Amino acid sequence: MSFLIDFILHIDTHLITIVNTFGNWTYLILFTIIFVETGAVILPFLPGDSLLFAASALAANSTYHLNIWVFVLLFWLAPILGDSLNFFIGHKIGNSINKNSFLGRFIKEENLEHTRAFFEKHGGVAISLARFMPIIRTMSPFVAGSSHMPYNKFFRYNILGATAWMILCCGSGYFFGNIPFVKEHFSLVVIGIIVVSLIPAIIGAFKKSTN
Repeated sequence: MSFLIDFILHIDTHLITIVNTFGNWTYLILFTIIFVETGAVILPFLPGDSLLFAASALAANSTYHLNIWVFVLLFWLAPILGDSLNFFIGHKIGNSINKNSFLGRFIKEENLEHTRAFFEKHGGVAISLARFMPIIRTMSPFVAGSSHMPYNKFFRYNILGATAWMILCCGSGYFFGNIPFVKEHFSLVVIGIIVVSLIPAIIGAFKKSTN
């Protein structure tokens, strides 16, 4: 867990190491991380927003010979495919999950409850909104699948959320990630990204506790 925290807080440094070590395999590695972060419902703690931001910032720096358009394509496909896998997992076993099952050991009931409440409040558009909210974005396709939402309806919101997420995260990283102040305080920027993405969940939890 300490390695994961260090990886997230110093993601720019770790990405440089990955690029220097694996070269073009970096594209596949980062695609896999984003795919697993959403597709494997038991791993909601993997980096998402900050990874797109940092990777796009590196792509804007000619030193690393990374193609931003390849990232754009991969970071668009990864959440779409990951969410779809998660949806079908939820559709297959979502209502039968329990604490003694394999998934039940990893999925916290409170996370599912928060996601169900979010889903009930916003309806189908929750699929798109959840893309910007850590943990909930991993639980949301699972809950949608277990609620037997038609896949074609889910897919439309999935496309919308993934497209907006990719444009915002990749665009901000590419155009602002190499500003001297941002580069010098990258860890603080990453923390800021995490905090901002958690604000909706915090507000929702606060409102629920005061009702």
